[in-house]
Amino acid sequence: MPAPADASPEERRRILQERARALAEARLEPRREGIPVLAFSVGGERYAVDVAEVSQILESKGLWPLPGAPRWLLGAMLARSRVIPVLDLRRLLGLEGGGLVDLERVVVVEERGDAFGIAAESVEGRIEVPSEGLTPPARGPFRWLAPDRLALLDLSRLGAEVGAEGG
Repeated sequence: MPAPADASPEERRRILQERARALAEARLEPRREGIPVLAFSVGGERYAVDVAEVSQILESKGLWPLPGAPRWLLGAMLARSRVIPVLDLRRLLGLEGGGLVDLERVVVVEERGDAFGIAAESVEGRIEVPSEGLTPPARGPFRWLAPDRLALLDLSRLGAEVGAEGG
C-alpha cells in the first residue's frame, strides 16, 4: 500500500522503514519444510505416496479383472504402454469394502523400476505435509503417520505385505 500523497517526507521514511523491517523479519523466520505427497482415499481412510514415486493417475475404467488372481489384486491395466497390476488396499489392510464399484481412480507408482497401481476412491491431490508431528507406525506398510490421520505408504513394505498375502 503506497504512502499517502500528502504525507511528510519523515512520515514516508517511517512507513518505508516499517515495511523494510517487516520484510526482513519475514525472511528470518524459519521456513516450515513440508513433505510433498499425493493424498488419496481408500476404504474411508486417507493415504499418501511420495510424489516422486507417482507415475500417473488414471480412471479405473480401463481395469481388466484377472480370473484366479488373489483377492487383493483387482486386475491389470495399460499405463503408458505397460501392463500393470492394480492392488486393492482394502483387502491388503483389512478395510471395509471390496470390488470396483466405488473405486474411481488408480494411482500408478514406481518402486525400484516396478510399476503397479493402487486403486482409490478419490484423489485429493498433491499436498505438503509439515514434518513436525509425524510419528512412526506401530505396524503395517507405512513410513509415517500424520496428526490428521494421513498415512504415507512405504512401497517396499507394501510389496512385502503383498508377498506375505501370497503374491
